[in-house]
Amino acid sequence: MTKIKNMAHIKGLTAILAGATLLLASCGGENKGEGTAVSDTAVVAAKPAVELADFSASPEFPDAQLSIADVKATAQGTDSVKLAFSFNVKNYELKNQTTDAAQKMCNNSDKGQHIHFIIDNKPYTALYEPKHEVVLPKGGEHYVLVFLSRSYHESIKAKGASALYHFKIDEKGKLEKLAEPKTPMVFYSRPKGDYIGKNNTDNLLLDFYVWNGQLSDTGLNVKAHLVADGVDTTFVLKTWKPYMLKNVSLGKPSIMLTLTDKDGNKVQGDNTEVTREFNLAADEPIK
Repeated sequence: MTKIKNMAHIKGLTAILAGATLLLASCGGENKGEGTAVSDTAVVAAKPAVELADFSASPEFPDAQLSIADVKATAQGTDSVKLAFSFNVKNYELKNQTTDAAQKMCNNSDKGQHIHFIIDNKPYTALYEPKHEVVLPKGGEHYVLVFLSRSYHESIKAKGASALYHFKIDEKGKLEKLAEPKTPMVFYSRPKGDYIGKNNTDNLLLDFYVWNGQLSDTGLNVKAHLVADGVDTTFVLKTWKPYMLKNVSLGKPSIMLTLTDKDGNKVQGDNTEVTREFNLAADEPIK
């Protein structure tokens, strides 16, 4: 009789455990459906897609003028030449804060309005005085593009607010100005350098300068190919204007700008494709 009682007791415990198991499974299923179940697999929210938005309207400077006043070359050692550029600026105040800078919600220079100096489509130098010096090796052909910039780095695209200087330095160090090119070109401006903190990384100004050409539905386009956190995003830009990039992953993104014809074919010639890498970080130090 004792053995039978023990067997009955064991069967009773087994039934209780089975019922508990079913109850837990049922609760787990309900919780899972409500998104509150505890799981060994972490649920990662999908990253929002990169967005290209219009940049808000900026103060116009229709009468702003920039020109190259002079370029002087002097020997720098035995293999290099120092070029001293001076510029004329009219109807535009360098070092002023552009009036809507606080409303733009993007990277802004605390030094104010300036000149972007670009040589051979490399990252620009911001000039807060109308002069600049560069050292170049003897022997070589170069392009310098300069244009006026608002304090938040948006280029002034008005006629007369930019200048292109095409030149070469011979093997003896002599500077020779070359004919201004007639072929279309695109020069990269922004994004550039380091962006730190949410206020700087959330909204990125995408700006570039088109020379000898107009963008349109039936003409030239600029293809912007963004690589960020291993994800490729391509935009075809048919209007020459500034844009705002949103949702770009932190890290070291890069953008390639390619000048194309209406069929998407790369335009042949100098300065028709350029790639720039920049840094986005939540805080310092930049990793």
